[in-house]
Amino acid sequence: MKPRLVFVHGIGGPRDAAADLDEWLRAVAAGARAAGHSARVSGLTGGWAADARFAYYGDLFRSAGSQGSGGAPADDQDDAVLAELLLEAVDERLADSGAPLSAAETRALRHARTQLAPPPGAQGAGAPARRVVNAVTTLLAVPGVRALGGWLSARTTAGMLGQVARYLNRAEPDTTGATLDRRIRARVAACLDPEGPNVVVAHSLGTVVALETLHEHGTRPDAPNTPRPDVPLLVTLGSPLGIRTAVQPRVRPHPLATPASVGRWLNFWDRDDLVAARPHLESFVRPNAAAVVPASRRVDSDGAWVHPAAKYLAQPAVAGPLVEALTTLAER
Repeated sequence: MKPRLVFVHGIGGPRDAAADLDEWLRAVAAGARAAGHSARVSGLTGGWAADARFAYYGDLFRSAGSQGSGGAPADDQDDAVLAELLLEAVDERLADSGAPLSAAETRALRHARTQLAPPPGAQGAGAPARRVVNAVTTLLAVPGVRALGGWLSARTTAGMLGQVARYLNRAEPDTTGATLDRRIRARVAACLDPEGPNVVVAHSLGTVVALETLHEHGTRPDAPNTPRPDVPLLVTLGSPLGIRTAVQPRVRPHPLATPASVGRWLNFWDRDDLVAARPHLESFVRPNAAAVVPASRRVDSDGAWVHPAAKYLAQPAVAGPLVEALTTLAER
């Protein structure tokens, strides 16, 4: 049976879903070749090894009051969550003894920390939105964060990062009362084959979206003990699920657990990816009934642009097991 390959993107501005699907598939193909699976690449690019879908929801972040291509955080509550998220990510990076920092990186991180959490009575601290933009301006000099903003302004980058807070704050209902997070999960659920098998590859904010979607659609209504849809493999890339202050308490269901339908979970992180703070998800994600927990693996990309999904997917350690799983499922 041909498996369904579902890609779930993360933060960012409006995108061409078809172009992104092509880019992600080409990245997987490059990584698979580097992993020694050249013979299997044609099945992926030719479409016979998997029915590939790109679960696009970026347009849902566009609203009448949004600013920049990523949309601005909706209110002070979103800005406060974003400040909390960035603060923990900065603290984790500073405390990581296995990731030596240059003097310039250390100064930038410490300065950003002060901007995010100014001491009591500090002058010019400002509202959360101002603190976030000021801190992002500082952080754009740090590898891993630079990848999020590229050549965009700090304000636009803050708006993109703020998409995580907007999703987790469960607000912004549409005319039917469906909140932003529900509408996003519906986009992902629509890409899943209800009968399976599905291989889900999620990046950044998409890892939170995919986890919650698979929990919601994890069992058959007529047979509660039967997992549905069937997900032999879940791959997460650059996930913020480990951020315990701003993310973990807001993810549903809580505490975090592996969805019932997942048969294997591989989680990849780069040490220069600031978003992937506390990357060892298996230390706090509870197993499902099949005793499946995430298996976290570090990858190391060259250069400062480490967070984009294509950068992860081109890694042999990521593409290798992904293509192996798809080939095995297609040959059943």
